[in-house]
Amino acid sequence: MTATPLAPPTADAIDDNASPGGPRIVTFGCRLNTYESEVMREQAAKAGLSDAIIVNTCAVTREAERQARQTIRRLRRENPETRLIVTGCGAQLDPKGWGAMPEVDQVLGNEEKLKAESYRPLAGGLDLGAPEKILVDDIMTVRETALHLVGGFEGRARAFVQVQQGCDHRCTFCIIPFARGNSRSVPMGRIVDQIRALVAAGYREVVLTGVDITAYGPDLPGAPSLGQMVRRLLRAVPDLPRLRLSSLDPVEVDEDLLALVASEPRLLAHLHLSVQAGADLILKRMKRRHLRDDVIALAQRLRTLRPGMALGADIIVGFPTETEEHFAQSLALVEEAGLTHLHVFPYSPRPGTPAALMPQVDKAVVKDRARRLREAGEAALAAHRAVLVGGIDHVLIERPGEGHGETFVPVSVDPALTPGSIVPVRLRAGEGGHLIGEAVS
Repeated sequence: MTATPLAPPTADAIDDNASPGGPRIVTFGCRLNTYESEVMREQAAKAGLSDAIIVNTCAVTREAERQARQTIRRLRRENPETRLIVTGCGAQLDPKGWGAMPEVDQVLGNEEKLKAESYRPLAGGLDLGAPEKILVDDIMTVRETALHLVGGFEGRARAFVQVQQGCDHRCTFCIIPFARGNSRSVPMGRIVDQIRALVAAGYREVVLTGVDITAYGPDLPGAPSLGQMVRRLLRAVPDLPRLRLSSLDPVEVDEDLLALVASEPRLLAHLHLSVQAGADLILKRMKRRHLRDDVIALAQRLRTLRPGMALGADIIVGFPTETEEHFAQSLALVEEAGLTHLHVFPYSPRPGTPAALMPQVDKAVVKDRARRLREAGEAALAAHRAVLVGGIDHVLIERPGEGHGETFVPVSVDPALTPGSIVPVRLRAGEGGHLIGEAVS
């Protein structure tokens, strides 16, 4: 699994807390979940369901599921009369477990949550009893991914568009393919239609998301690569100012995409790589398809093509059998590959995965290694920020006084600047090294 958001999959939830005319949605996990929550909002409204809470769960770690259960219990205490629906990867993997929670009125699978008819029983006021309250089919039987045209993203300046779903790889630590199904791609024409609609609605930046977006295309006519799709997309939507990509598998980055890195300024100079470890033996035990030298070589090539390119990476610490020497290689990779935006995941065993049966690393050791790697990542990001000071950046204003620059560095700006706009600013350092942008004409 390579899907990674612009912030890591997390136990922290995004709670819209207010959806006039629609349900309240609490979203855990990746940006694909964020996109799907908007689809769910529209489909539930189409079904006539408004007075409800939908919890879109994540299953990338056991901690994410624990936090979701805790949130569900709190939501029920605070909203004793409101219908409560649970969906997402957690629900897909263990529908009976989530359905057994007394707080839950309905459980929907990852395919069912995107269909209006799934919400109609509760919209009609029905009290569902087992097994009717569980609507979860076999995700492995799904062969296509239907792109829903989302009209907007409530409270957001950046839009997310799903281009791919599922994963054909079987990394030993990952359960997500069994929650999302096999890899399938969204036809290019539908992607173009969605992004044209978002641009027309005023969105200035779009993120292409999926579970494994570098696997895009083999199931479509002509088998286009991700790079070919992005090239045609940018040509077809010339009014789109900024495009970002979610996580990339290092061994699947194609030549067309590399050519765009060199030639297309609208493809922003910030890419995120699904690295996972810096030691070859651990990568092999993870069943990853790259080695550490592949990551370093790709990073060097990307920076040759686009000087100033910022690179992020997912790295798991404490994977079973990881020694201090293995961890040191992951730590060294931060500098060797020039990684500035780290998403650090302390390993925790997932039942049903091969890694859960391997010899485990002591939890205290895992926690300490995660701390050390995060500190290295923070130092690398601070060095990247320092390089930017004095230069001009173009910041997407996301909320009053806050935004992100082209390399996805947070920037503080004048609160009077309009959210959703892209503003050229000159960067200076603030307290603690954070960046402050002063608008320039």
